[in-house]
Amino acid sequence: MPGNLEPLDLGIQIPYHFRCPISLDLMSDPVTISTGQTYDRTSIDSWIAMGNTTCPVTRVSLSDFTLIPNHTLRRLIQEWCVANRSNGVERIPTPKQPADPISVRSLLSQASAITGTHVSVRSRAAAIRRLRGLARDSEKNRVLIAAHNAREVLVRILFADVETTSSSSELVSESLALLVVLHMTETECEAVASDPGRVGFMTRLLFDSSIEIRVNAAALVEMVLTGSKSTDLKLVISGSDSIFEGVLDLLRNPISSRRALKIGIKAIFALCLVKQTRHLAISAGAAGILIDRLAADFDRCDTERGLATVELLCRLPEGCAAFGEHALTVPLMVKTILRVSDRATEYAAGALLALCTAEERFRDEAAAAGLVTQLLLLVQSDCTERAKRKAQMLLKLLRDSWPDDSSTVNSDDFGRTEVAPF
Repeated sequence: MPGNLEPLDLGIQIPYHFRCPISLDLMSDPVTISTGQTYDRTSIDSWIAMGNTTCPVTRVSLSDFTLIPNHTLRRLIQEWCVANRSNGVERIPTPKQPADPISVRSLLSQASAITGTHVSVRSRAAAIRRLRGLARDSEKNRVLIAAHNAREVLVRILFADVETTSSSSELVSESLALLVVLHMTETECEAVASDPGRVGFMTRLLFDSSIEIRVNAAALVEMVLTGSKSTDLKLVISGSDSIFEGVLDLLRNPISSRRALKIGIKAIFALCLVKQTRHLAISAGAAGILIDRLAADFDRCDTERGLATVELLCRLPEGCAAFGEHALTVPLMVKTILRVSDRATEYAAGALLALCTAEERFRDEAAAAGLVTQLLLLVQSDCTERAKRKAQMLLKLLRDSWPDDSSTVNSDDFGRTEVAPF
């Protein structure tokens, strides 16, 4: 075998100089550093991010940390990939270049310019759209954009006229879409939450004709809620029926995208963490919407959030009553136990505990759905201690419904345990 070739795991030979000296993998975005050595961008970025200040190969101190794209080597690698396509080698994609600080500053300046004869709304929106494209490319780009006070600029643009009735403008749409991917700081979140005009405008966006604006508005609601530590400010956001109705509508819509569902459940969960306003979620129809979605559409993480929200709302008497009106609530909670994840099991058990404590009819329904058997399995499983304690309390409530073969479990264990705090 020639000296400059090494076999891959699949028996395909790859030229040695096409491999990154750090990862030893085929380079997809080769860059050259100040010592003249070439590395894959991801690998050398990680090396520098770890605090290293020397060249990995030569150990010479780096005079600067500029990474220069090696276009010639990348073309050679792409040609080699094409030539070996029959061997299962895929052509490396043309890499997207990282954002340039000068370009970022220029785009932000264009976006924040005062609209007039020389600067149109369309050109300002185009600048933000370009920044959105850069932000989508990499986390490094998002950090760079945020470092240039982009969030402050975007908040100013988004809420420039909170009394406007034309919230579907291109400028609002683009600034909102970029803002929600840049992760606002606590100070920035509280600056929004403390302004009633901004909160009102954010709420109105939840009812926009554009589904993209509605989804991004829900993402902004969730971001501001979770980013604010002040209980009073959280109450300002969650204290209206409209905000619950707007978020829940994303979950109610039968054609909601996966992103809309994910953001919708995150937002309603964040809203329901505010104890004082949970009743507004119930009056807005949260119970039926959550059960319908849990029965059909959610992935594991969204299922966990959905069940956590159900448990929160079941802490209210009106919450138990509303969930009890849905024929699928109890069977779905029973079915979830030990089926999805430890967290899902814990939340489902908590919701069932609240329901069964509230009314005898829920205990009968749960027993008929096979809850006792599920609970006996649960207390002997490796699930969380909190889930086990909830299961023990449920078994105490359902003592008269135990199956005849449950004698292998010491029933005295279920009479001494109190419910752990949620």
